[in-house]
Parts: sequence; C-alpha cells; structure tokens
Amino acid sequence: MSELSSNGVVAYDVEDGIAWVRFNRPDKRNAMSPTLNRDMMEVLDALEFRDDVGVLVLSGEGASWTAGMDLKEYFRETEAQGLAGTRKAQRESYGWWRRLRWYQKPTIAMVNGWCFGGGYGPLFSCDLAFAAEEATFGLSEINWGILPGGGATKVAQELMPFRKAMYHAMMGENIDGKKAVEWGLVNEALPLAQLKDRVTEVAQVLLKKNPVALKATKDAMKRVGVMSYDDAEDYLVRAQEAANSFDNHGRKEGIRQFIDEKSYKPGLGAYDKDRVKA
Repeated sequence: MSELSSNGVVAYDVEDGIAWVRFNRPDKRNAMSPTLNRDMMEVLDALEFRDDVGVLVLSGEGASWTAGMDLKEYFRETEAQGLAGTRKAQRESYGWWRRLRWYQKPTIAMVNGWCFGGGYGPLFSCDLAFAAEEATFGLSEINWGILPGGGATKVAQELMPFRKAMYHAMMGENIDGKKAVEWGLVNEALPLAQLKDRVTEVAQVLLKKNPVALKATKDAMKRVGVMSYDDAEDYLVRAQEAANSFDNHGRKEGIRQFIDEKSYKPGLGAYDKDRVKA
C-alpha cells in the first residue's frame, strides 16, 4: 500500500530496494504547487538514508509526469503575497530540485506522460531519465508571455543541441518521447506499457553497484563539466581519496574478486558487493 506525504500530494512505495515516488495531483496533471514542493522535500528527507532504499524513481500518478508549475497556486496566489511570497515559493521549489540533484542515492526520472515547463527542473535533477514514447514535453512559457523560468532555460541549454534548444524555447511546440531522446532530454523512450519494466531493470543493475562509488561517480560527472581539464583531474583524485575514506574495503574487495578469485570481469558487470572474504 502506498504511503502519502503530509498533504497527500506525493505518494511513494518502497519495494526491493527501489523507492517509487510519484507526483500525486492527477486531477491537476500533477502540477507543482507550493504544498507539493514542501511535501516532496519531506519525502526526499524520509527516504534518503533509509537502509532499504538504494535507488529512487520519480514518476507521476495518472496520465502526467508533471505539467510544471501550478499557474494559480504557484504564480497568482504567491504573487499576491508580494515579493516575500514569491521568493518563498521559489526557494521551496528550487530547493527540492537541488536536493534531488545531489541526492545520496541514484535517481531516475520515469516520465510517464506530460512534462512541461517547471517539470524540466526535476527532470534534469535526476541522474537518468526514461520516458514513454507517448509522453509529451514542452516549454510552453512563451505561449503565455514569460521566459522558461525555474531553470528550464538552463536545462534546455545543458541537455540539448543549441539550435534545438532555441527552437524548443522560442516556438512553444511540444515533442514526444521519441524526439525527447533524439534531442537529449532523456536516455531512452519506450512504449508506456514497457516503461516501468525497463526502469526496474536499470534500477536493479544500479542496486548491484557499490553505493559509495555510485555517489562519487554521479557527483563527479556533474561537477567536472564546468571545470578545466587540470581542475577536473585534481578534483577526481581528491574525490577518489574521499570515497576510499568512506569505503576502502569495497574497492579492495572488487580487486580481490577479480585478481585472486577470478570470479568476475569488471568490463562485464559489478563485483559481488554483498560478499566478504571469509
């Protein structure tokens, strides 16, 4: 049975090491309200260091992933509170996206339907992204008179080739899951009926990896993109040393299983992290 956040707008289940977290406002196409943003931070807090959670998957109830920001609750009602209300709402939304971006566990966006505007924030924050071919992606802000905010412009620029990003942001036209792969927004697109099975398969592979190495790897991939080669080289040396301090056994165990036991090949899979030398 699903668990619900304090206000019921986020639902989640934990099964076999995977936390299935869902936007839970299907009647509103899972639009992100200030209440949902607060509840999502609550759920991320609750799951991040649970021993029975190794991977977090973010999806949506019903036919949508998220239609972006709730125009009434996020914009009109917070703007009525003046600058203080607007800044508070921004902190709460950007805050959980940032938290998700640097999450302790690997994260996967499972885009089952509509993904619009502000939804590009959590989409980008997840380490991997898989979509239904039937899903719909769009930066519709230009159609109602604003620029793609909430980091959406940066996400488009970061993930997509320049000309495609410009077209996407300026035209306000939607694309489907197949084109989202072609344009770089997601890793893969599959028929909706196959989407959860594929995401489960990927999550199960991640669950077999060393969790300290996974965290160090995903952070490194995100950090080095803005560094010079020399700075990245230095950062990665320090990152490996830091990872060793958290789990020096894991690295040595993997080498032992390869060299001494010859029980696995690094190029073909992960070492057995649940085994220790007798």
